[in-house]
Amino acid sequence: MSSPAASQRPIGYYVHHQGAGHWQRANLIAYRLQRPVTLIGTLSEIDTSAANGAVLDLPDDRISGFDGQDGEAARPDCFHYVPVGIDRIRARMGLLSAWMAENDPALLIVDVSVEVALLARLLSVPTLVVRLAGNRTDTPHLEAFRSAARLLSFYPPQLEAAGTPDWVREKTVYAGFLAEASGAGVPDDGSIVVIYGRGGDGGSASDLVAAARAVPDRHWHVLGPVEGGPVEAPPNLHLHGWVADTGPYLDRAALVVGGGGDGVVAAVATRAKRFICLPEPRAFDEQTAKADALGALGAAVVRPAWPDASEWPGLVRAGLALNPAIIGGLVEDDAVGHTAAIIEEVILGIERSCPPRP
Repeated sequence: MSSPAASQRPIGYYVHHQGAGHWQRANLIAYRLQRPVTLIGTLSEIDTSAANGAVLDLPDDRISGFDGQDGEAARPDCFHYVPVGIDRIRARMGLLSAWMAENDPALLIVDVSVEVALLARLLSVPTLVVRLAGNRTDTPHLEAFRSAARLLSFYPPQLEAAGTPDWVREKTVYAGFLAEASGAGVPDDGSIVVIYGRGGDGGSASDLVAAARAVPDRHWHVLGPVEGGPVEAPPNLHLHGWVADTGPYLDRAALVVGGGGDGVVAAVATRAKRFICLPEPRAFDEQTAKADALGALGAAVVRPAWPDASEWPGLVRAGLALNPAIIGGLVEDDAVGHTAAIIEEVILGIERSCPPRP
C-alpha cells in the first residue's frame, strides 16, 4: 500500500472466509489503494503475514462447517444467515461495529455478506458491495444491493446472469478478472494442469489416474487437495498438493482443467489459457452460471461433472482446439489498478453527495 495522507479516512475491506479467492483479491487491491486499509474477516485459517494493511480477525460465525444454513425455521426476509443464541456471532458483529464506530471509514467494501452490508448501512457507513456471479435475485441479495452506494463485480459484463435486474446492472461497476500478472512469453510445454481451490472438495485420486492413463502422451500436473491416495500413479501424473505459487504451472500449461470459481477463472483468463471448466455445486448457481456463459462465448469447454476416462481424449482435443484469444479478450488491462481507481471514485462520489461533515 502506498503511503496515504494522514487526513484520509480509512477503508474497511470485509473478506468472506469461504475459499481463498476473497482474501487474495482483497490483498491485491489493498496494495494499490492510496488510503489506509483494514482487512476484516475470519482469517485464522489464512496466512496474513504479508497483508497489505491492518488486519481485524473476527470470531468464526460457522456453526459447523459452512453450508450457508443457519438452522432457523424462520428469519427476516432480508437476511441469509442469522442463527440465534450464538455468542461468537455477537462478538463478531460487536467487533466489526466497534471498528466502524472508532475509525469512521470512508467506505466498507463487502466481499461478501448480506448481513455485514446491512449492518454497515444501519451504522451509517457507506458500502461498496461485491456481486458474485450466479442467479442472485433473492430478497436478501437484492436488499443488500439496494443498501449499497455502488456494486462491484469481479467478472466482465459478458458473464452476467441473464435474469439480473436492470437496476442492479446499472448500479454495478465491472472491474473484470483480478489476478496477478503471469509470466509473459513463457512457452507452454504441452502439459495439462488440473487445479482445485480451497473452497471445494478437491479431486479424486482414482479419477485423476484414469484421466492421465487415457491421455498418456501429456503430463498432468495436479494442484490442490486430492482424496483417495495413496495410488499407483502413471509416470505422466504429478500430484503436487498445495503449492505456494500456482503461476509457473499455469504459465506452462497447454490446457487447464478446473472449476468455475473466481480465482481459477481469473488465473486462466489473464493467461489466455485453453480451459476445460467443471463447475462445482455452489449456492445461487454461481459456478454453473459462469461456466455456461464461458461455454456460450466459446471461451471454455464445459462439463457438469468430472468426465469418464473414455471421454478425456476427445475433451483434450476439444480443449486444445479452443481459440485462447476469446477468454483472453475478457480481461481488462491492469484490472487491480482499475479497481483501486473505482473505489476512490466511489468514495469521492459519496463525499460530493453528502452534506458537510460536522
